[in-house]
Order: sequence, then C-alpha cells, then structure tokens
Amino acid sequence: MANSERIILGIDPGYARMGWGVIRLSMINGQWTMTCVGFGCVETPKEEEMGTRLAYLNDALAKIIGHYQPNDIAIEELFFAKNVKTAMLVAHARGVIMMRSAMHSGRIFQYRPNQIKLATALDMKADKKQMMNAVTSILGFTHAPKLDDVADALAVAITHATIGG
Repeated sequence: MANSERIILGIDPGYARMGWGVIRLSMINGQWTMTCVGFGCVETPKEEEMGTRLAYLNDALAKIIGHYQPNDIAIEELFFAKNVKTAMLVAHARGVIMMRSAMHSGRIFQYRPNQIKLATALDMKADKKQMMNAVTSILGFTHAPKLDDVADALAVAITHATIGG
C-alpha cells in the first residue's frame, strides 16, 4: 500500500457489544479523503460467562483485523461512569481489544470521548444524535448507522484520521 493511503480500524469497546468501523484515508488530487470500507457490531452471547464472552470478542476482532489488515487501530478510552461494575466489565473487554490490536500492529491509539466529539462533530458536548449526523455527513452515508456503537467506532476512526499519529 502506498504512503498516500491508510486503513484505520476504529473500535468502540464493550463486552456486550463492540462496535467497529474501518475507513480508508486516501490522498486524491492533493486532498485527503475518507471512505468507509466496512463496519459492524460484535454482540457476545448474554447467556455465556465473562471469559467466554471475552474469547468471543478476541476471535471476532482477529477476523476483522485479518480481513481488513488495518495500518492503525484506534479505540475509545474508558469513560468512567457511575456504574463501577459496568466500567470493570468494559475494562476487561478493552484489555482483550488492546491485546489483539497490539498483536497485529504493535501500537494502539486511544482517544478520550471529548476528543472524538470535537474531531467528529466539532463540539466537545455533542450528543448521540449529533455524532450520528456528523459521521453520516463525513462519510457520505445516505442513512446513519443503525447502532450508536457502530457510529461511535467510525467516529474513533475519523478522529484518528483527523488528529492521530
């Protein structure tokens, strides 16, 4: 792949649902353009215990990385909300995601929620609807992604393309 093109995988980490989005950043006629090349949401089986759910995330992410071969992988940093138990479960999922990503590229880029909102919607206090609209506009979609996990993952990839290394 030429230096004028990069594949970026953005991930919205979670243990029940992990959103992912892949964009291609290309130099065309002296201008950088972003094109979405794939996205989805990995849902883990609710009836399974945590270790099995984490293994499911690992396997799914390995397939996504194997298929798209991203140059860079970016994830959203953990936002510590009021629910400590949920934060701990998401932290476990982030650990698996970071491990699998490091095994592929050696480096993981992490962005705080306010960085993602500013880079994508140009507003650090953007709500979910504003973020969906921004992702839809930036990537030229005719409809917003159905799941906010997917829109969030694409926003992470957009953020990396905009301000990342």
